[in-house]
Amino acid sequence: MSDFLVIDKVSKRFGQLTAVDNVSLGIQKGEFFSLLGPSGCGKTTLLRMLGGFERPDSGHIYLDGKDITELSPNLRRVHTVFQNYALFPTMTVRENIAFSLRVAHVPKEKIKESVDNMLEMIRMQDHAYKYPTQISGGQKQRVAIVRALVDHPQVLLLDEPLAALDLKLRQHMLMELDLIHDQVGITFIYVTHDQGEAMSLSDRIAVMNHGRVEQLDKPAKIYEAPVSSFVAAFIGDTNFFQGEIVEAEGDYCTIDCPGFGKISAFNDRKLAVGQNVHLSVRPEKIRVTLSPPPPEKGAGINVFKSEVTDVIYQGVYTKYWIKSSGRSVSALKPHSRFLLDQETITWNDKVFMWWHPDDGYMIENFSESDAGLVQTPPDAPKGPNGK
Repeated sequence: MSDFLVIDKVSKRFGQLTAVDNVSLGIQKGEFFSLLGPSGCGKTTLLRMLGGFERPDSGHIYLDGKDITELSPNLRRVHTVFQNYALFPTMTVRENIAFSLRVAHVPKEKIKESVDNMLEMIRMQDHAYKYPTQISGGQKQRVAIVRALVDHPQVLLLDEPLAALDLKLRQHMLMELDLIHDQVGITFIYVTHDQGEAMSLSDRIAVMNHGRVEQLDKPAKIYEAPVSSFVAAFIGDTNFFQGEIVEAEGDYCTIDCPGFGKISAFNDRKLAVGQNVHLSVRPEKIRVTLSPPPPEKGAGINVFKSEVTDVIYQGVYTKYWIKSSGRSVSALKPHSRFLLDQETITWNDKVFMWWHPDDGYMIENFSESDAGLVQTPPDAPKGPNGK
């Protein structure tokens, strides 16, 4: 399938700051595509160039085979939904949705039909004659989205549209957005710094850092197989292990990590003995038990005697900080069973932590500064009474 929206070697500078640095992307028609990254990474600047609100210093943007780089916003069929909704306060919900159709002098009968369809899609028929001040934040956002969709743009840009909503409402609106996208079938480009939003909505994600795309792939691939330490640390949480390969046989190798011990890992990069490697192991891959793993699971499994230094209960899971040979490691235990009936692990318990060699992933591009993005343990261990 050929790309519907093409960003070709686009750069944008503001004085000495390079906000977007030679970015090239291809986005398919009907795709839900996310630009994900921390504040200042260039994602919003790139979105503004797609919308026509900024001009690239170099490079081109093509939509459906047409160069739109120099077109003003009103001449490209690309609409934007902003974080602050931007609804007209003196217009009703119906009038807000109809605004662009009225400006385009669409016949009244067609306007009514289109607005009715939009109201039905977001289930707000009963709120059609209310003003923005009379509806909730989530309802305002739904109105802003369908107002941008009512005249059938080719691309909808969403600039952190859920940032102003509380957690429960954001979670609900994620489902609403996914449903709306499925119903209208146009290309959505979603800008966010929230990894959970991007992972749950997107067909593909471009992870941005310092104006560049670090990784472009499907959500599962980005999470399970990050290409850099930045992606591994920014998407969720992880543990980094560094060492030298001392054995390599078949698909697996043994890594000697100074101050920690030897780790068995899947050698996906086919590295040889003597080469250095950085390994990422997600906290949820690490099991924490009071007893060692059973023999049938123990073959080839990485097992380390450890001590619990901190316990953080989060409802759906408990996070443990565990120390082994002076090294702190984070692990997550999901609560798939009724917790109060289970044997609990608490502060200062002697435990075993273990994981399968397949559950670590070798990082190709590692930076010490990226390791600072990883959550770190509390300064000092504490007990159940906070002491």
